[in-house]
Amino acid sequence: MIIPSFDRRRLTVKSLSERKHNLNLSDISLLGDLKVSSIDKGIRIIAEHIICSKKITASTILMIGAHVIRSGVQNYLIDLMKKGYISCLAMNGAGIIHDIEFAMVGATTESVAHYVKTGQFGLWKETGILNDIVNQAYKENEKIGMGEAIGRTISKGDFPHKNISLLAAGYQLKIPITVHVGIGYDIIHELPNCDGAATGALSYNDFLIFASAVENLENGVIMNFGSSVMAPEVFLKALSMARNIAHQKGTVIKNFTSLVCDLYNLPGDYRKEPSKDSPAYYFRPLKTMLVRTVADGGESYYVKGKHAVTIPSLWTAINEAEKKIKD
Repeated sequence: MIIPSFDRRRLTVKSLSERKHNLNLSDISLLGDLKVSSIDKGIRIIAEHIICSKKITASTILMIGAHVIRSGVQNYLIDLMKKGYISCLAMNGAGIIHDIEFAMVGATTESVAHYVKTGQFGLWKETGILNDIVNQAYKENEKIGMGEAIGRTISKGDFPHKNISLLAAGYQLKIPITVHVGIGYDIIHELPNCDGAATGALSYNDFLIFASAVENLENGVIMNFGSSVMAPEVFLKALSMARNIAHQKGTVIKNFTSLVCDLYNLPGDYRKEPSKDSPAYYFRPLKTMLVRTVADGGESYYVKGKHAVTIPSLWTAINEAEKKIKD
């Protein structure tokens, strides 16, 4: 049976210089620019737990959706990484696209509604460098993760705005940035130079790196900002793997704190699993990160808010708690 396959050589791929960008460097906030009028109690508690986790070198894992990068809070996250308050940062495939486009041309994000009409959505030559980086790393080093390969390239390459790259910061600080890709999810998968085998291999390496960080989560912190599918699903599998090893050793990974920040209206008692006839049951961060994985001893917190508020709030809360300790 002959099954037709799409020939990508037929595609018209244009330069980023022809694209209208929705975001640019003016959307990146400097530290302290985003003032917070009040900080949620849950975020203050998380800040204290993060400081404690750092002291005992337990993992503090931040998982993000790509809209976190689009919200312009890179400087806040990089500062937390520099201070040792993030020990692993996980993102999806869209995250690397916004990160490298910002670093490369100081702009990112296209209008899907506009460009999909002519079939030009996602078909941009320069962004395809991500595929080249992944393909080359796959040929040279079978153990390297996608995040490290891209972060190394941005850090060492001619990228005018690499100072706001989370991936470059992770590489420079030796903090794992793990990238969890779904084939066909991201615009670079449209391009002729995308190699599915290389993409899958490097992203799987990152999954194993992430699982290793989860092994150190006892008395640590796991956070999810804006990822409704990738974060809870990847964390669930990694935690099961880590607990399997812990069980063999006679140890546990159950006393940790989780935080979810998103825009959903969750039930008042979000620490209780909703019934299957409730829409909230199908919001994975709730049942996975706020209920099931912390059921045996952990704590969980949900904060509703935009990333341009919750990320600066967390940064502020950590700095204020840090100052109290010093005083």
